[in-house]
Amino acid sequence: MQKNKWLKEIRLYIQPFFKDDPTGHDYQHMKRVAHWSRFIAEAEGADPFTAEAAGWLHDIGDKKLFNDPKQALLEMYRFLESLEMETETIKEIRLAVKDVSFTKGTVPTTLEGKIVQDADRLDAIGAVGMARTFAFGGAKGQLIYGEEATSIQHFYDKLLHLASGMHTNYARKEAEKRHQFMLNYLEQFYREWNIDNNEGTDMSNEQ
Repeated sequence: MQKNKWLKEIRLYIQPFFKDDPTGHDYQHMKRVAHWSRFIAEAEGADPFTAEAAGWLHDIGDKKLFNDPKQALLEMYRFLESLEMETETIKEIRLAVKDVSFTKGTVPTTLEGKIVQDADRLDAIGAVGMARTFAFGGAKGQLIYGEEATSIQHFYDKLLHLASGMHTNYARKEAEKRHQFMLNYLEQFYREWNIDNNEGTDMSNEQ
């Protein structure tokens, strides 16, 4: 019961940070990562509470989303302390959150951390992951496709590398499906985008 109460308080804590986010790092993203973190933790024999709590909190202090990441993390730790959690429980959550980010290029040291990283990466690929990519690109004034940094280029810089880096068996199986979906999407995207190469397409009368 105590852990359920803590999770409720954590959900309420993060909502103001992410409820209006237009970049794909919104409350629903946190909810999906928390859900998958708990689900995978149960399948892999890890601690479901630590994994879910870290899933909800994993983007607190992300430099893409916070002007002062260190201060955001400090306030998060104070918040967890205010819930009267045991010191060891807070430490486990901190470790699980610490190395989730793809850009850090690090592997979490705990199983729960690996699980949260897997859950976060699952939400970056597949149908929802692609939608988030275009939402982020649009919010940052990025082109869909072109010669410079674009949303499509992000597939090659990051998204198509994620499936091979999953830590857990369940995440690997799910990632394989989502990876193939992205490959199919890119094939269709280029077919539609490159209209000059499509036989039978006549745009000469368009104004």
